[in-house]
Amino acid sequence: MNNRSTPIIFIFLGGLILLFVIAPLASMFLATTPNQIFETTQDQEVIDSIWLTLRVSFLSTLFFAIGAIPLAYYLARTKFKLKKLVNGIVDLPIVIPHSAAGIAILGFISRDSVIGKAASSVGLNFVGHPIGIAIAMAFVSIPFLINAARDGFNNVPVKLEKTALNLGASPVRVFFTISLPLAWKNILSGLIMMFARGLSEFGAVVIVAYHPMITPVMIYERFGSFGLKYARPVSVVFILVCLVFFIFLRMLSKDKESTNA
Repeated sequence: MNNRSTPIIFIFLGGLILLFVIAPLASMFLATTPNQIFETTQDQEVIDSIWLTLRVSFLSTLFFAIGAIPLAYYLARTKFKLKKLVNGIVDLPIVIPHSAAGIAILGFISRDSVIGKAASSVGLNFVGHPIGIAIAMAFVSIPFLINAARDGFNNVPVKLEKTALNLGASPVRVFFTISLPLAWKNILSGLIMMFARGLSEFGAVVIVAYHPMITPVMIYERFGSFGLKYARPVSVVFILVCLVFFIFLRMLSKDKESTNA
């Protein structure tokens, strides 16, 4: 193969992949009129659903990050016999069908389970509750945060941590003053990916909580009840809202990188 032709072939093949991604989305946007988008933004049920989706995904990301980031640090710094097994367990939610994940979560938090009975004793039922939605979202999205954070900690020079420890700093202080700041770029990327994955979850959530209705479930419900014409505008509005949030989060990420630099 001629070397001069290689970049052209790569560009052509890459362009086909980009077209594969862009074409369905562009088709959906072109088939939705501005009037339909405006009417959808005035639909209070849609607005409430979008805010619920954003809020629950954001809060579940922050809550589960409290445990996910230390776990990622432990996996990056510690060698033990079952480490490959633990890494496999971390990735398991990515590979199993999300409907199966929803069934597993439903059995875990239902009223007949230990956790469900404990919650019921204080008047709380996770099934059909935003907390149940948050658990389902976190289950399928937390591997993105753990893997990104682990890669970030792996890139932190161990000698810096050892030097700080030799100078008398505690392990906790070393973590918060050296390891965490140096790995923050990867961690922030993982947080954004976890948040994004939670926003898009359908299969696990619909089994745990059909109501209150997050936007992916609403899109499915409107498609099943009224057809493509009514589901498409909701999809377009939700994509636009998500796009605005992701641009905002990426801008924050860039600002953080500039500050650290």
